[in-house]
Amino acid sequence: MSVTFIGMITTRYQSEIHRAQGTAIDRDYVKRFARAHEDAGFDRILVPYHSTDAETILTASYAASVVDRIGFMLAHRPGFVAPTLAARQFATLDQFTGGRAAIHVITGGDATEQARDGDFLDHDARYRRTDEYVELLKRVWTSDKPFDHAGEFYRFEGAYSEVKPVTKPHIPIYVGGSSRAAIEVAGKHADIYALWGETLDQARETITNVRDAAKRYRRDPSLIRFSLSLRPVLAPTEDEAWLRAEAILDTIRAIKGQAALGAPTKPPEAVGSQRLLAAAARGRVLDKRLWTEVARLTGARGNTTALVGTPDQVTEALMDYYDLGITTFLIRGFDPYEDVINYGHDLLPRVKQAIVRRDAEHRRVAAA
Repeated sequence: MSVTFIGMITTRYQSEIHRAQGTAIDRDYVKRFARAHEDAGFDRILVPYHSTDAETILTASYAASVVDRIGFMLAHRPGFVAPTLAARQFATLDQFTGGRAAIHVITGGDATEQARDGDFLDHDARYRRTDEYVELLKRVWTSDKPFDHAGEFYRFEGAYSEVKPVTKPHIPIYVGGSSRAAIEVAGKHADIYALWGETLDQARETITNVRDAAKRYRRDPSLIRFSLSLRPVLAPTEDEAWLRAEAILDTIRAIKGQAALGAPTKPPEAVGSQRLLAAAARGRVLDKRLWTEVARLTGARGNTTALVGTPDQVTEALMDYYDLGITTFLIRGFDPYEDVINYGHDLLPRVKQAIVRRDAEHRRVAAA
């Protein structure tokens, strides 16, 4: 089975260990960063969404103009743009990029973030809105005639778009979120369900839950693919990799100060963050080499678990997730630009080769 690699692009050089410098948008950096991902062999780039950052569709449009092949996965929060307009925007981007657009639906797990854009719905109401929103996106993308709609959150008369996506039947839909409501939306709508870097047991549980939800909506659960987000920390030897991991921790402590030590004063609202913190409470290293210290230190406010080791060791750990049904890996580094180059040289080719061997082995067993 083929595997997809997704990176992540920001509009200036920054991470947990690199303070953001300069203006909010550095065009030259976006150009170099997008091209680095393409040269490294990534298939897509995530354009993240934050309530104070650059707008995602415009960012993706610029980045797509400076590369030739790589696709883009745009994080998108339902509720701030009418779904009819959003459908036309994404379809337009898909046309101008030759079918390279995908949408990552993030309903929002932080009330403060939501409030900055004027959204004060509670958690479950947000997911009901997401359900209606994504249904409308798909309908606008696929309908051959205008339609009316009257739902809990949206009402339209004669909704229609002359612009249709290149990708059929519609733009790929990634869905994130770990709450019960999120799993239901994923089971109903997701082409790809996106997990953060959970343990093998947690990932197995989540995959089962999403597939069970798909059955409830009379979907074939085998058609849903699964993505896992991790932060590989690589070095030529395992000892060097762990030294680098400790240096990352030291830098985060220095940047955040002593207040960053220990559990955050306010627990995260996002269930995905809660699951990462629950894993971190079990130990600093889980499974073979899942490193949880950054998640613990930062309150798991995002994709913060890592695989630490040599390229061969990290490849082996990724293959354990592949055996569970993960076929997309969203990976990004703590040294964003440099790690993209290193992943392309040291990690992506190894994982692709390992998957070819694993699939051949499965075929031999099946034939026997």
